[in-house]
Order: sequence, then C-alpha cells, then structure tokens
Amino acid sequence: MIGKEQMGLLKQTQDTWEADVEKRGVKERKEQFFTRSKIPVKRVYTPLDLEEAGFDYLKDLNFPGEYPYTRGIEPGMYRENLWLIGQYGGFGSPEETNRRFKYLLSKGITAFTLALDLPTQMGYGSDEPMAEGEVGKTGVAVNSLRDMEIIFGDIPLDSVRLIGTLANAIGPMALSWFMALAEQQKVPPTAFIGFLQNDILKEYVARGAYFLPVPSGLKLSIDVLEHCARNFPNWLPLMVCGYHFRDAGGTAMQELAFTVADALAYIEEMIKRGFRPDDFVHQFQFHFSAHLDLFEESAKFRAFRRIWARVMSERYGSRDPKTLKAKIHLYTAGSTLTAQQPMNNIVRITVAALSAILGGVQFPYLSSMDESFQTPSEEAAQLAIRTQQILAHEVGITDTVDPLGGSYYVEALTNRLEEGVWEYLKKIDSMGGAVKAIEQGFYQSEIAAASYQLQREIERKERIVVGVNEFKVKEEIKLTPLKYDPDAEQKVVARLQSFRKERNNPAVGRALDEVRRAAEANQNVVPSVFEAVKLYATVGEISQVMRDVYGEYVAGKTYF
Repeated sequence: MIGKEQMGLLKQTQDTWEADVEKRGVKERKEQFFTRSKIPVKRVYTPLDLEEAGFDYLKDLNFPGEYPYTRGIEPGMYRENLWLIGQYGGFGSPEETNRRFKYLLSKGITAFTLALDLPTQMGYGSDEPMAEGEVGKTGVAVNSLRDMEIIFGDIPLDSVRLIGTLANAIGPMALSWFMALAEQQKVPPTAFIGFLQNDILKEYVARGAYFLPVPSGLKLSIDVLEHCARNFPNWLPLMVCGYHFRDAGGTAMQELAFTVADALAYIEEMIKRGFRPDDFVHQFQFHFSAHLDLFEESAKFRAFRRIWARVMSERYGSRDPKTLKAKIHLYTAGSTLTAQQPMNNIVRITVAALSAILGGVQFPYLSSMDESFQTPSEEAAQLAIRTQQILAHEVGITDTVDPLGGSYYVEALTNRLEEGVWEYLKKIDSMGGAVKAIEQGFYQSEIAAASYQLQREIERKERIVVGVNEFKVKEEIKLTPLKYDPDAEQKVVARLQSFRKERNNPAVGRALDEVRRAAEANQNVVPSVFEAVKLYATVGEISQVMRDVYGEYVAGKTYF
C-alpha cells in the first residue's frame, strides 16, 4: 500500500497534471465518457481512486480462490481447468436437433444446452391451437420423453461434462426427462452435471414464458430445487438469471441487483421447507449477459462474486466455500447483434466473450453471428465454438489468474458497481423482497427507463452502433441459410397424435391422477411427474393438470 506521504505527493502531482492538461486546451468527446450503464469515466485512474473508496486489498481483492472471490473462485482458474466450451442448440424436430448435437460434438464442445420452442416452454402440446406456427421455431419441440430419446439417440449423457435445458415454467418435467434418460442409458447421475434454468421469477419480468400464477410457478421451481438437494447434489437445478434483465435494456447494476434479489427469494422459500443455505446454495449457478463495454463487463463479474460471498456470509452466516463461491454461466448478449453488416457481429461476440473470460466466468456460451436472422447455421455455430477455442489456446489470457486485477480503473469500476447493487438491494428489501418488488412493477419500471435512455442515446448518435446509426453502407446480405425441414411442424404434430394412440393410455391416466393429487395436496410434484414422464405423458397433459389445480397467471393481479 502507498503511504500517506506518497499519497499526498501523488495527489499534488495529479492536480498539477490535470491543470496542465486544461491549460493545453485538450478537447474531449465528453458525451462518450460513460460506461454503458452510465457510470462516469474519468480521464485517468490512480491509487487515489481506490484510497478514496476505502479500498482494502485483502478485504476487497485478496487472492484467487480466497474470500471474497473477487479474483476468481479457484486458485488456479483457467491454468487448472479451462471453462466449459458450450453451445446453445436445438430447432425444428428432435431428429434435426440430434444431427446438430452430433455435429457440435464433432467440433469439440464440452457442454450442451437444449433450446426448447415456445409451446414446449409454456406447457402446450405441439398440436394445440396456441402452438400453431411456433412449433420448432425458437428451439426444438419436445412433447414427451420419446422426443428426448430421439434428441439424445447415440449421444451418451456423459459424453460432455454439462448438459441441460433452459426450462422454467416446466421445470419438474424437464428435470424428469434427464432423470429418465440417465436411468435408460444406465448412466449414474454423478457421471455428468445436469442443469436447468428453472428461474421462474425473471419470466414474469423480462421474458414471458410462464403460465401459472406467481406463487404456483415459484412452488414448482422450489420443488425441483428441493428434489435435487435431496437426491442429486452434484446437479445444478437453478440458474438465477440476470441475462434477460440486461437484454431487455437494463444496466449492469440492475442485472446484478435483480439477480441477487431473486436468488434470495429462492433461498427464503427453501428455508421455509426446513433447509439451511449450505444444504443447497452450492447448486445455484448465475446466468449473465456479456455486453460490449469490455472493462465494465469484466468488472461486473468480479463485483458479483464479491457481492454474493458477502451476502451469504453476512446475511446467512455461511462459512462454507461451496456456498460462498458464485458459479457464473454466461451468454454473449443477443441484443448487441445487428442485422446490418452481420459480419461485424463476429467482432462483437469476440469482445463480449473476452470480457467474460477476463472476468473469470465458468460456463461461457457464445452467440452466433447470424442470430439476428435465424437459428444459427452450422457454419456460424462452428465459428462461435472456434472463437472460444482461439481465446482459450492462442491469446494468452488464460496464462495468469485475473489479469485485470489491480488495474485502478477496473478496481474502481468493480467498487462502483458493488455500491450500486447494494443500493438497489436496500430498496428491494424495503419493498418486502423480490416477489413484492416484481408485483409492484419496480424491476419493470427500472429496466424500461434504462432501455429508453439507451435507445435515445443511439437515436441521437451519442452512442455509435457501427452499421446502424453510423458507418452505414448499401449492402446485400449474404449468409449461409439454416438447413431445416420445412415440414417439421406437420411431422411433429402427426407423430405426437400417432404416438398417443400407441402408448399405455390407462397407465398414463393413472399417473396424471397422481400428479393431480400431489399438486392438490401441496406436495412436491417431482416424484409423481417423474413417473408420468416415464410412461410418456406429454408436456401438454402434465401442464394441463397444473393449470386445472393452480389456475393461470393474470397480469396485474397481486398474489402475495
């Protein structure tokens, strides 16, 4: 640490330098000197910025793998283990997705995330009127375990280290698919890490894939978390999401704060069921976005780890490192990609990925350069994988842990982000917690205001988006089109209707009755859903039972 005498000399020297710069009439583009989250950026940063903030090296930074984990959750980080190289995939029919997954495996991925179409995510069968025109469009249509058997045909679950899906409203069903597949393949649950997103709270704010009232949707998420805490302690049954808040237009501070607040709501629900945080919090992972402000984004991930460790230590008294260490899942921001000059997206994705890796995340997934137009083509998906592999093996950023640590600017940003998050958490606590804040529209109004401000900056050219509001060209877009079966929806619907006639329908009916009894008795529904899934009950059928018992979500209604 710099002594008081040296600090005083530095202050004097800095003042002299600043005055000299002003005398020379240095002209700056002042409107641009803010982070994307509107944190003012100074001309230069020195130890004075950390001293004025009361920065303490051991308390605020420390070493990698040591509390508060600002510099990373493991001592060796990428020197010990590279991050998992994953890809988000799935479209059309189960057969098409099976081919895509085999292709991705051949390119060297080590993690799968299964993309589901919207009807599946919202509990509708592919042949229901609400599903018409949407089957297989944003992901693959999964109606039953039979479809999962096709998707993972000749793909052992233990062929990659991490495998799962972003199911939220249908968490018990999605969990049951992977439990049943593991049973069929005779793969022990400890041989791979199964994960689910299963974060229903953010759906009511920023995404919209829900169908049950808030308390019931929350109950199903907690049922999944409880079942895994008791039976699959190595799985990750909850991915608390900030990504969607950010992609909806929120700031980095909002992304972190709302994620922490939602995580606390899930913790409180588990405590009501008799658990201690140390029994299950190690099964959380956190899903964030990586935007294009390189240093703010890297600081964001560093700040989050510190905030999480302090929340769990100070609020819940945890001392278990597994509870205090935040595992971060990352997707490069789709909202930063442009339809104009789409090749530019390659650079955007690379910069976003670089910010995340410099920030020390565990599970980065990269967008593909053609996502503004379509589900990624094979060529674009391979490029996203190769981008990760080049960053991992050719650039040198994995050679030392936390290479940005000690940067006056990065540490100042990390401190400022943490301060802003604590301010938000105090507001949310004063409202009664995350669920109350969501019901009162607090998250929504804060995100809407930030989104509006960002759009105005782009319209006024205060923020340049290359190819959109500046450096525009007349162009003919030439992209490799995604090869897909144009008759996929028709085939999926026909197979579903035929399949229902072939299965043991009396047994399915009895299994659905058991799901209904568990739901009506306010029991954990996962065991009964699991038995129904193994008998090939469909997503639509199980979800209809939930609708019958719990009702459907009504916008604007207060549930708590």
